[in-house]
Amino acid sequence: MRGCGGLALASILTAIVLWSGSFVALKVAFQSCDPYFVIFCRMALASLCALLFYRQIRRCAYRKGDWLFLIGMGLCEPCFYFLFEAKALMLTTASQAGMITALLPVMVAVGAWVVFRERMTWRIASGFFLAIAGVAALTWGGEATKMAPNPALGNFYEFLAMVTATGYTLLLKRLSSRYTPLFLTAVQSVAGSLFFGVLLWFFDIPLPQSLPLHVGLNILYLGTCVTFGAYFCYSYAMVRMPAAQASAFINLIPVFGLVLGWAVLGEVLAPHQYGAGALVIAGVYLSQGGSSFAQV
Repeated sequence: MRGCGGLALASILTAIVLWSGSFVALKVAFQSCDPYFVIFCRMALASLCALLFYRQIRRCAYRKGDWLFLIGMGLCEPCFYFLFEAKALMLTTASQAGMITALLPVMVAVGAWVVFRERMTWRIASGFFLAIAGVAALTWGGEATKMAPNPALGNFYEFLAMVTATGYTLLLKRLSSRYTPLFLTAVQSVAGSLFFGVLLWFFDIPLPQSLPLHVGLNILYLGTCVTFGAYFCYSYAMVRMPAAQASAFINLIPVFGLVLGWAVLGEVLAPHQYGAGALVIAGVYLSQGGSSFAQV
């Protein structure tokens, strides 16, 4: 396995911290605005950020035949990923949604086995099923509240978001050896803007008459720091470390998510749900110990 330098490590940690804050920021923004409007705004802001680096982006030469992989990457994330995550955060808590993201490293390892014929060990398989059991227990223990009216369905949507994130990670690893992080981030931002712009028009979603300052600041954070900044940092790190190693850092999101959900939104899990969360982390830890997915 190729080691990663300090800059790559700093980049991946920055992405994780920014992504962890996105669950809380989305939860706050969704209380005042339609989810599709919020996500369209964040993607449009990210696209504007990409325009600042237009000269650098246009220097990246397109390779014939890659259009399918680029479209697939954009559809997986941000398009379908944010679609599922928006539905999830309307129904469950930011803390539970963040906990389910711990599944991603295991799912990436399984995806590499299916798509790239990477070797599947008993540790990966056992860890996968253990983590799935933890998510099931976390979901079963969720109680409906005003902020989380249907946690079971919300957690299922977040699981679907992890399925699309797995496809994104595998495609990103393939494309990261051919294109710069700026180019790939720009592709995602533009794809998301077009996708959610069409949804706004198709569903005839009314625009808000006014935008509270705290909601506007959250959308600004989501567009500039999370959508553009975090994806750039993750793409940069992906070039310099194996995909399984990079995705393993996703394990930190539940920890940051729990802290931020408690500090900002006052969310508290039931005692048995903390046990379920520990089961998820244990499954991920078990699977990482036997992963052979070093390069795609």
